[in-house]
Amino acid sequence: MNADRGSDRADTEAEADTKADAEAVARLLPAPAEWDLPPDRHLRHKDRLMQQIDHDQQSTTAQPVTDPPARRPRLRRPRFFRPAVLLPATALALSGVLLATLAAGGDADRGPAAPAVGSDRAGGAAVLLNRIAAASMATDATPVRDDQFVYVRSVVRENEGTFEGPVQLGAPHRREVWTAQDPAPLTEVGLLRESGGGVHRSGPVEVGVPDGAPAGSGGVPAGIDRPTYTWLASLPTDPEALRTLLYERTRPADGETRDAAVFSRIGELVGETIVPPATAAAFYRVVAGIPGVTEVPDAVDAAGRHGVGITLENTGFATREEWIFDRESLAYLGSRHYIDKSGTWRRGDRVGTLSGVTATLERAVVDKAGQAPAKAASRSAS
Repeated sequence: MNADRGSDRADTEAEADTKADAEAVARLLPAPAEWDLPPDRHLRHKDRLMQQIDHDQQSTTAQPVTDPPARRPRLRRPRFFRPAVLLPATALALSGVLLATLAAGGDADRGPAAPAVGSDRAGGAAVLLNRIAAASMATDATPVRDDQFVYVRSVVRENEGTFEGPVQLGAPHRREVWTAQDPAPLTEVGLLRESGGGVHRSGPVEVGVPDGAPAGSGGVPAGIDRPTYTWLASLPTDPEALRTLLYERTRPADGETRDAAVFSRIGELVGETIVPPATAAAFYRVVAGIPGVTEVPDAVDAAGRHGVGITLENTGFATREEWIFDRESLAYLGSRHYIDKSGTWRRGDRVGTLSGVTATLERAVVDKAGQAPAKAASRSAS
């Protein structure tokens, strides 16, 4: 009988620990985005989440124990599972998709060490970015109607390492996104499908009404948090005017500089949308003026394509984000993410560990979500 009581008590304590773990992780998650995040943002927030959990756990361990053990929260490293489908609500999608990709695996595949970054932090990168801007201006503009969808197909490798261990890159998997262009406030803004490499997710991309929005507003309108082609075309193409707008509307996360936040935001806008040529050129000219932006002589995307890179160290997150462009056409190819020199907070990671990589393979305009693009309608990556 006493053994049974002890077993019941252990089960109750285990359930309480599990609930405490879930609550602790929920508190550590960054504020939910207002639409499903593109792969670049996923990779960035996963690294930030892991860093913050390590930091908070160390702080908790270092503090003297003043409360009775039964009342003190227990911040243990949780175990995660991979869901079968993408969770629909944005808050759940952020926690479910980001945490699910941290499932345990086998031997670590840390990827190649970070390549040498150009030493000329002003001249080299600024010259390259102005060349990229000129190439963007030379591309054909094909407007996207408000009743259509932008389709983007890409290849992604994400970190599947545990919190306790080093980065472990998963196998490449296919990602397809259909994004609605309707400027009206929406709660369902598109469709996401991911498959291959042990990843199988499919479902609508939904959004929650932003904090402070009037009751009954019904969703998120076209804007910086839900960029449509029409909204992008409405942006100023003068670099100084665009810089002012982006710095005013971009919200840095805790510990992030505004320069790094704007760099990441522009990376999202050019990475998984179709951008009008003049707007894309203005974006790259804004980046040319961000302090610390550097040229990378050789960069490789998730499809194995070599190109040149533009990178910026995010000192607040101890990470580095890199955009990759074709060496000849200067078209956008993809992105890479690294644990930076100050980011040795994860056990087993060496400086410059590759923590995620993407490759944009196709962009197109289609009439409905889930529709395969006609080959003639395909758009090259801008």
